[in-house]
Amino acid sequence: MTYDLIVAGAGPAGLFCAIQAAAGGLSVCVLEKNASAGKKLLISGSGRCNLTNMAPIGDFPARYGPASRFVAPALRNFTNLDLIEYFAGRGVPLVEMNDGKVFPKSQKARDILDALLADAKRLGVDFFYGCLIDVVDVGRGIFRASVDMPPSGDGSPTREFLARNLLLATGGKSYPVTGSAGCGHRIAKPHGHTIIETAPALAPIVVDGYRFAECAGISVSAATIRIIREGKTVHAARGDVLFTHKGLSGPGILDASRYIRKGDEVRIGLIPETSPEELDQRILMAAESSGARSIKSFLTSLGIPERLALATFAFCGIDGNSSLARLGRDARKKICSTVGSLPFAVADLGGFHEAMATRGGVALSEVNPKTMESRIVPGLYFAGEVLDVDGDTGGFNIQFAFSSGKLAADAMAKKR
Repeated sequence: MTYDLIVAGAGPAGLFCAIQAAAGGLSVCVLEKNASAGKKLLISGSGRCNLTNMAPIGDFPARYGPASRFVAPALRNFTNLDLIEYFAGRGVPLVEMNDGKVFPKSQKARDILDALLADAKRLGVDFFYGCLIDVVDVGRGIFRASVDMPPSGDGSPTREFLARNLLLATGGKSYPVTGSAGCGHRIAKPHGHTIIETAPALAPIVVDGYRFAECAGISVSAATIRIIREGKTVHAARGDVLFTHKGLSGPGILDASRYIRKGDEVRIGLIPETSPEELDQRILMAAESSGARSIKSFLTSLGIPERLALATFAFCGIDGNSSLARLGRDARKKICSTVGSLPFAVADLGGFHEAMATRGGVALSEVNPKTMESRIVPGLYFAGEVLDVDGDTGGFNIQFAFSSGKLAADAMAKKR
């Protein structure tokens, strides 16, 4: 089986690269280990598929943390507006919803996948399912992939595929139920590529000695988030924080999780734009004008939900029904410091089964960001989450999958 391009992985990165390469005149086959394409795509956004964001494309790179410079060429080459136009042209209009997130108007991820598969079929892309690439050899500019697959008519469980180019778009390790197992890393490593240690990204955190389980379901908007390691702040941000039964989640925590390690302390400021010192002054002023008011009533008036306020008082060992006038200086200072910087000891990050993305993967220094081609093995390309790239929540990871797949296809077409 000889092609111009073998694509390993039928997620958005692999499918879009296959489509664009075939449109450029290359013969393409897609090898997918699952029985069907796009298994992870179908569950993204709770089945609604948040596939990009309406932020200005110039603002996108900063949403990928340390990978910001690497992702920029791919995002400029194929932007969020290009992606919206692509699907609109195939009868799948997209709509912007909260926080700039973009979904199919139908709210069905299946419509996105069906449009991609229809395009691939129209362009003559061959698909082989139930395939697991066992080994890839390369010699004289030809990749030879030995593939374990369902028995063919002749009873052979192994087939070989040959191509001048190979794209690894096998994803990371998040949501292993969808088949994500890091197999692209296993293929790339023997060819000289460094694999940065993988870990869950866009993951909730599990808190050691958690005392806020009764607050599960409460969300704090625009909270300040600081990550403390060995007494030093290693990252600071602002975002929505969700209290869960065993720790913290929400967009702000998920985005910060790429910087969080087991043993860190995460400190949450519960009142936006208000420092402990400012809160202290506000309490003193309120005590002068309405001293009989309880500290609980005062904090809930600032937007802290009552259950969270009560749990915070319990954490501080202070009676929330104490009047402002009778609140002692030490108690007042403790409340202000806790509300302004509520501490949580990180026991662990949520595992790959609940993480939305993977931190780590193929080292970016070994891949040309202008082509997605390996700097070590000519003709070997990468796209999507197999790389050491993880973006924020809000459609940034799927956008990079499309953009990197497109850039790789464009580079192959130029070499033709």
